[in-house]
Amino acid sequence: MHSKEEKLKAFGDFLDVLDTLREKCPWDRKQTNESLRPNTIEEVYELCDALIADDNPNICKELGDVLLHVAFYAKIGEEKQLFDLADVCSRLSEKLIFRHPHIYGNVDAETPDQVSKNWEKIKQREKDGNKSVLAGVPSTLPALIKANRIQEKARNVGFDWESREQVWDKVKEEIAEVELEIKGGDTEGNAANIEAEFGDLLFAVVNAARLYGVDPENALERTNRKFIGRFNYIENRLKETDRTFSDVTLKEMDEIWEEAKKI
Repeated sequence: MHSKEEKLKAFGDFLDVLDTLREKCPWDRKQTNESLRPNTIEEVYELCDALIADDNPNICKELGDVLLHVAFYAKIGEEKQLFDLADVCSRLSEKLIFRHPHIYGNVDAETPDQVSKNWEKIKQREKDGNKSVLAGVPSTLPALIKANRIQEKARNVGFDWESREQVWDKVKEEIAEVELEIKGGDTEGNAANIEAEFGDLLFAVVNAARLYGVDPENALERTNRKFIGRFNYIENRLKETDRTFSDVTLKEMDEIWEEAKKI
């Protein structure tokens, strides 16, 4: 691995390249915060793909792409004389030190859960902190991740189940309410109620996953990938015999699905 001096030199070389591209490349020169934003989202998702696959060469590559965007936004801020990358790093260091009094101060926190709870309390006391407990949850987060983050923040201020086993009564209650609305008929007037009850059910399931130490986003993505693999197996098996989905029954597809599960 590289020394600190080598890392600083590599980072400086990267900033020099970015400065040159911003000055001389027509594409880089025309970029703005708004034009970069969609690409930033895409790069973060590509990094997540590499992380889920545990593909270290790709993780390294995608981290570079994300770092480019961080530095690019700081470069734009510098051009507008608002802030530069040094300001970004300094503010981050100050925030990390302030939010880790168990390292840099005299606060006790022996477990990750204690650190997380202290973190939320400290954020509420910060001068520029959130005005409410949930204000710091980005509105643009995907709903599943947002639900988990909301519940974590509520837990950190003491709003949570006394014991995790209690959550199952809530899950069962929400299932019953979904079934009740569905029995009322899938009419236009009832569709909103059905949607609302499904939302409550999903929120309760996310809560259950959180209480049992399961990240719901990772769990669902794992199932997504498992389903894709097994469904692709069915499709490939059909191609081997010159058939399509319209040529087989659901029972035949289920039989091939069971083969995929064994594999």
